[in-house]
Amino acid sequence: MWRWDISFLPTTVRGVWLYLYMMVDVWSRKLVAWDVAEVESSDIAADLVQRSCFRERYRRPSGFGSHQCQQQPLILHADNGNAMRGATLESRLEEMEVLRSFSRPRVSNNNPYSESLFRTVKNRPDYPSRPFANKDEACEWVATFVDWYNHRHRHSAIKFVTPHQHHNCTASAICKQRDYVYEKARRANPTRWSRHTRCWSQPAEVWINKPTEESDPIHELPLIQPV
Repeated sequence: MWRWDISFLPTTVRGVWLYLYMMVDVWSRKLVAWDVAEVESSDIAADLVQRSCFRERYRRPSGFGSHQCQQQPLILHADNGNAMRGATLESRLEEMEVLRSFSRPRVSNNNPYSESLFRTVKNRPDYPSRPFANKDEACEWVATFVDWYNHRHRHSAIKFVTPHQHHNCTASAICKQRDYVYEKARRANPTRWSRHTRCWSQPAEVWINKPTEESDPIHELPLIQPV
């Protein structure tokens, strides 16, 4: 499952904004696609999804081209904004056989991944203190952020590995080595450890909004499990 949303970037012109499109893989937390545009449009979103699908090879065997899909179909989750429900995007997703999912109306916690991501974007120490002068300047900064986020950012939700490592299935080996080092240190100095060492196992499942025991699972958003 991928989750996408749009946020605003300020410009030096009062009342004029740039639009930051970001698409994140819910399981690995990798930023699989992004763009900066001067308008909010489903056409731009459709092109962005198509490019990222080809790049990430999320295609079904019956689709056009030589790319093959994962074992499960790709689901694209979004809120209920105009760009998310545009006809162009809907048509493009149908062509690529990508399933769509939407947040429930008037529910504020169905997009935690995108909200968390945009908060990380705008709370980075190197986030510009002044508005962007133009689109090129914004693109340059966002490209630097995406490279840091995917390849150098140790994400706490995935046991402090990078999204790129988790996305490419190398995170388990890294965490296994960490577990070995921790256990070796505990055996060498048992008095320094009151309990077991830290659990380095990768998450077994991921929910957009995990249901409680009292809630109706039919109305909850789907569970994401590794392929």
